Amino acid sequence: MSTLPIYRWRLAPDGYATRRQLRALGLRPGGQDVAAQLERPRRRRGPLIAYLYLIDHAKPVRPMTPGRWAALAKANKAQRICPACRRDAGYRIPTSLGMCVPCADAGHQLAA
Repeated sequence: MSTLPIYRWRLAPDGYATRRQLRALGLRPGGQDVAAQLERPRRRRGPLIAYLYLIDHAKPVRPMTPGRWAALAKANKAQRICPACRRDAGYRIPTSLGMCVPCADAGHQLAA
């Protein structure tokens, strides 16, 4: 197994991109292996690491089909339903609360 080339922060050569950079270009890795690694040093902990992919081997992002749009809408709707009061909150329920804000506030007031 060969080792990956490691580049310092902002010093990677042209032709490489992270997943987010590929997405901004309308591309995806497309099954290719990681081509290089980017390291950003930090003072008190180990370096931040980002994986780089070759832009030349990237493939275009797959278009959203009507079925994918429907599945996404269904998943988002499920995350808006409060498990305590069963109402649509109109926003995604925070995982930190586990319920809509009015239900969480009512529970907090009862506990105090």
